[in-house]
Amino acid sequence: ATVLPLPCPVSQADCYVSLWLPTATCERSRTKTVRNSDNPVWNETFYFRIQSQVKNVLELTVYDEDFATPDDHLLCALFDTAKLPLERTVILYFKPSPNATEELEVEFKLEVASGPHETIASNGVLVCRELCCLEVEVAEKTKQKSSKKELSLTVKGSFEGTQDIVLGPNGVVSPACPTEFHYIKYAEPTLDVMLPKKRRYHPWSCRYSTETGSPVVMLNSLPMGRKTTIAEVGITSRCCNCTCHQDLDMRFGFNLCSEEMAFLGKRKRYVASALKNVFHLPHDLQDQEVPVVAIITTGGGLKSMTGLYGSLMGLKKLNLLDCITYISGLSGTTWTMANLYRDAYWSQKDLDSHIGEAQKQATKCKMGCFSMDRMKYYNKQLCQRKEEGYRTSFIDLWGLMIEYLLNDGKDPHKLSDQQEALCDGQNPLPIYVSVCVRDSYSTNDFKEWVEFTPYEVGLLKYGAFVRTEHFGSEFFMGRLLKKVPESRICYLQGMWSSIFSVNLLQIWGLSHSSEDFWKRWTEDRIDEVDEDPVLPTRPHELRTRMYTPPGPLSSALRGALTDRFSVAQHHNFLKGYQLHNNYMENEHFCRWKDTVLDSRPNQLMQSPDQLGMIDAGFFINTSSAPLLRPQREVDVIIYLSYTTGSHTSSLDKACKYYSEQKIPFPTISLTDEDKKNLKECYIFQDSDLPGCPIVIFLPLVNDTFQEYKAPGVKRCCSEMEEGQLDLTSSCSPYCMFSVRYTDENYRKLLNLSEYNILNNSQMIMQALQTAMQRRRQKMSAC
Repeated sequence: ATVLPLPCPVSQADCYVSLWLPTATCERSRTKTVRNSDNPVWNETFYFRIQSQVKNVLELTVYDEDFATPDDHLLCALFDTAKLPLERTVILYFKPSPNATEELEVEFKLEVASGPHETIASNGVLVCRELCCLEVEVAEKTKQKSSKKELSLTVKGSFEGTQDIVLGPNGVVSPACPTEFHYIKYAEPTLDVMLPKKRRYHPWSCRYSTETGSPVVMLNSLPMGRKTTIAEVGITSRCCNCTCHQDLDMRFGFNLCSEEMAFLGKRKRYVASALKNVFHLPHDLQDQEVPVVAIITTGGGLKSMTGLYGSLMGLKKLNLLDCITYISGLSGTTWTMANLYRDAYWSQKDLDSHIGEAQKQATKCKMGCFSMDRMKYYNKQLCQRKEEGYRTSFIDLWGLMIEYLLNDGKDPHKLSDQQEALCDGQNPLPIYVSVCVRDSYSTNDFKEWVEFTPYEVGLLKYGAFVRTEHFGSEFFMGRLLKKVPESRICYLQGMWSSIFSVNLLQIWGLSHSSEDFWKRWTEDRIDEVDEDPVLPTRPHELRTRMYTPPGPLSSALRGALTDRFSVAQHHNFLKGYQLHNNYMENEHFCRWKDTVLDSRPNQLMQSPDQLGMIDAGFFINTSSAPLLRPQREVDVIIYLSYTTGSHTSSLDKACKYYSEQKIPFPTISLTDEDKKNLKECYIFQDSDLPGCPIVIFLPLVNDTFQEYKAPGVKRCCSEMEEGQLDLTSSCSPYCMFSVRYTDENYRKLLNLSEYNILNNSQMIMQALQTAMQRRRQKMSAC
């Protein structure tokens, strides 16, 4: 390196280079320190075995070593090794900018490795590497009656990490069964054995000394499947790699799961029959003619829960509920969905009993939520959850409070139980929506859509899904290694509708409508540069980048702004996966590529042991994202807005977001007058945009309901009070934080949401007819 900036004007730098290539090894490498030199030369060689189908980005960081304070960061280059030509030596110079005087000179050579090819599985975004399982048995040669010793075993980068073995009296070993480690075969794995301390007596000095042993075993040097003895430790390594997606314990792809496909085949019969009856069609619809109609909702606490009951009642009275294939929710609407799907045939029955039970819960006194008996119950349930293997947080406590708010007692139901309500296609498929977030990043900078169905839970961007009953269990490289019991649905409701995951940056955004003022404090500084000499590039290769870390003040401010009060924590089922070399060109990944880490694979896949998930309303208050997967082929979206704030705000944000992501969604064209005085129903469509759904927008507004108690039936003077609802003021009984309604307020809100559906039945019918016509035209074109 040459002409590095001097952090201290009275002394020269003591430089060393740190090398990090996490796809090849879990440990960082570093050069020796060259002291008192502004032009250090190291001449050291490092070897990495890389998998060419994986995105390998080498991070080269130059530090100035300090003894009293943390080492000073001088320069950091992020280099995609896919740029290197094969079997040629290349010397590259990395500079912070074209005119900078400081630079780092590195010589590269990419060679073909000898040995067998690695077996991998990939969906074009994620790569599942070859996995090995190491079995370790400990047998003490000399049995001591009273001694007790501990043995520490570590395989860095493995699923298990470090495990301790206790050597008890009389040769008893705990645990008695062999200790296992699961690790990536070609990641330079090592076994570190910390042997028990031994005391030796030295007669010439009349003193004891303590000796420790710490042998290190290179695991790739071990014969596969054969036992090897190291000191008092017997170890056996065996291969447990997969050759295809079917060998994994999780689903690895972007298509719909087989259970959902089977459901769609059954549901089409209900939808086709309902459409035939509603529109008095002379013949049965073919499968290709049946449009896919979906309900999406916005959150809003008890208001959205009650509003959704009313909207579904309206659709039921129009005989349109059987025309719905999907219903998605977030926040308070998940409360309605979870309650309805306890009944396996809820949509085939009258909804009065469900609505009556919901009214009972919405109007009851909530003070018992904080009683001493209830507190003891919370403590018992949280302790049990922790024993099961979950990491508990305040969100779990909030979930238990929701359980009390919505039920008379303990709710034993689980999300996977809702499969019973789908077995014959008798109800719409429920989809619950959340977003995954990261510490130290705002929700706008990092969020990844997560969908929950009774069949599976998955991250849309990666095409990675686990069975619903396995969500919360521990996975490594796609294998289920530690199963924990499935969560009760109240804990998921706490996550789907958490008001406690807010941070200061979002509060600022609510009051100032923009977070741009703070972006210089919360965003990483990364600049794209060209190598010298410039290497030929291909589309899948990443530009070389220079990273500048934040200073102490910026880091402190960033932490204060982005820190969330509480986040739901669940074991990360993506643990161990790496990104495919062409992941940035994958159409499925690009569809949801919207975080600041998407072009930084090391940081993107350096995911923590726990996934942090929050209410999707903290990003965009809509549950539409999973329904815009092209595999679901949604033709019509019934957009039910129950938000407490601006109804058009979340719709505008969704439209802007999908436009930026190049996801087909109609343009929202509302005048300023419309936004000030919203009507009950709007239809948005774009027939020229392939795959674009028709959107029926139904905001919960009190318009004609003030004068009409039913479509075409005017109120008399004594009934006018029934049409008066305060939905928007700060003193409204329907504010987001309200957890109790009066019977009158509940009934009014229920009737309003039902009326708005019934009063706009013609527009809904029109959209369904248009969707059927499009389906027929598409069939004719084929």
